[in-house]
Amino acid sequence: MKLFLIAGEPSGDRLGAALMAGLRSMGPVEYAGVGGPLMQGEGLESLFPMEELSVMGIAEVLPKYRHLKRRIREAAEAALASGAEALVTIDSPDFCLRVAKIVKAARPEMRTIHYVAPSVWAWRPGRAVKMAGVIDHVLALLPFEPPYMTAAGMTCDFVGHPVVAEPLASPEERAGFAGEGPLILVLPGSRRSEVSRLAPVFGEVIGRLKARHPDLRVALPTVRGVAGLVRDLTSTWPVAPQIIEDAAAKRGAFAAADVALAASGTVSLELAANGCPMVIAYDMHWVSWWLMQRASLIDTVTLVNLVSETRIVPEFLGPACRADAIAPALEAVLADPTAQKEAMAVTMQRLGQGGEAPGLRAARSVLGALRR
Repeated sequence: MKLFLIAGEPSGDRLGAALMAGLRSMGPVEYAGVGGPLMQGEGLESLFPMEELSVMGIAEVLPKYRHLKRRIREAAEAALASGAEALVTIDSPDFCLRVAKIVKAARPEMRTIHYVAPSVWAWRPGRAVKMAGVIDHVLALLPFEPPYMTAAGMTCDFVGHPVVAEPLASPEERAGFAGEGPLILVLPGSRRSEVSRLAPVFGEVIGRLKARHPDLRVALPTVRGVAGLVRDLTSTWPVAPQIIEDAAAKRGAFAAADVALAASGTVSLELAANGCPMVIAYDMHWVSWWLMQRASLIDTVTLVNLVSETRIVPEFLGPACRADAIAPALEAVLADPTAQKEAMAVTMQRLGQGGEAPGLRAARSVLGALRR
């Protein structure tokens, strides 16, 4: 069996690698496509660097549109020429579904599978019907998503969220962050546009907290594609962050932190898995923010809030993403770090904690879709 896989950002790379490992445990598989270091570690030779696709927001995409369009065509042509039985696209719908459209038009019989259901419950519900025109089967991360997909005409399985299977820190890894002052985990995102926009605000937040906690410590896990930018943008912060790229050190930081300040996204689930209380903040170009606001169907973007059906995690989005608002919220969480514990535990249970590994469930779902 041969599959053509496409992932466009680090979270997709993790999903793809777990899926590949699950498939490998069931029999021989050949791969081609686009992925990051984790998927490459599972045997994928990436067609081009995955980091080129890590762009979010309409205003942020426009300057790179021609290049992305060229990569869409290149990926589609490679998928068609690969002899693969199926195209498996992983998240990054703006890129991946355009590739799937070209592939499906040229080879209608080729199975198309998309890993991560679009958040039609949050905004633009019409996306599911549009997606059904080019996608046959969907792997959903959240338990309430399959009905939205099947109603649009696709088959769909809830496969669990990979965060429930990720290893937690060992005592030794956690001990590497022992210290006297409070430890703040700062997570300004994995895309260059996110880091560029959030790092100045987060740095000002750190300055406000340092005024109240002179012994404040800051850990900042990051990914390969933005590590250099992170170092540049944090060089003038009032507390020099410990910048972390190593996976073991990242686990230790997540486990040892007293509180986290994080960009919106799946990182909130990583924090929940580690029992780390959090404040979420996010900003984007005003045009992207205006369009998102007009289309939004929900009152929170934080997955812990959504899955646990609470609103316990504070969030500061768009115009509210200001240091003077965020800093007091972080102080409040530091003062009562246990308030979010129950919601985090409920979230993990609902995402499949304690059951079969999501990567293996995803592999079974892919094989099932190919047999239909």
